Amino acid sequence: MTGVPASAAGGTGAKRVPAPKGKLGAAAVNQASLWNIANILTMVRLVLVPAFVVLLFQDGGYDPAWRAWAWAAFAVAMITDVFDGHLARTYNLVTDFGKIADPIADKAIMAAGLISLSVLGDLPWWVTSVILVREIGITLMRFWVIRLAVIPASRGGKAKTLAQGVAVGMYVLALTGPLATLRFWVMALAVVLTVLTGLDYVRDAVVIRRRAIVALRVAEAGAGAAGDSGDSASDEAGESAAAESTR
Repeated sequence: MTGVPASAAGGTGAKRVPAPKGKLGAAAVNQASLWNIANILTMVRLVLVPAFVVLLFQDGGYDPAWRAWAWAAFAVAMITDVFDGHLARTYNLVTDFGKIADPIADKAIMAAGLISLSVLGDLPWWVTSVILVREIGITLMRFWVIRLAVIPASRGGKAKTLAQGVAVGMYVLALTGPLATLRFWVMALAVVLTVLTGLDYVRDAVVIRRRAIVALRVAEAGAGAAGDSGDSASDEAGESAAAESTR
């Protein structure tokens, strides 16, 4: 038995039941699409943030073994950051939850790493401040521009993210000797890229916003001109009809 009433099956031939329409159908689709692989990876990254902090501060925060486990949690979080966005765009898994949770997860894991390392004294607070101020500022800038236009991620921005991830990961590990020197230069590169790409983003945001506002005003002016032309045509048609009726 199929469990479908005879009225729905249409007698002997089974007939496909139409999908729900309206708000109920939209809600059902959104609810089903929430639990996709991209969103699951984002949620895993959010869970890894407190786990990373707990592992890093075990035994005072200086135990090499615990720091290695903390590095593993940080590395997994950064890897999921690469894959969840790619999967969402490739397989059309973009959801409202993902749009909000993904950037929050990105900033949370990086902020957790930077602040924790500064608390432990491994990383100067000014480095943490520069990176976090840039990230928070650019996030607010996106909200300022997003209604008019979307600024795509640049190569510089991707290089910045990679440099930050590698640098923080190297500082999490208990490195000594040449590797400790190398991580200093990697972090220096990350700071430089952070500042330069931040300034570039601000410039692009201002230019794109101005262009979008001009285009919007031109479109509104064109719509107003079209409306005036339509009104004039209607008036001429009315006058012509009145003339015809008096003949």
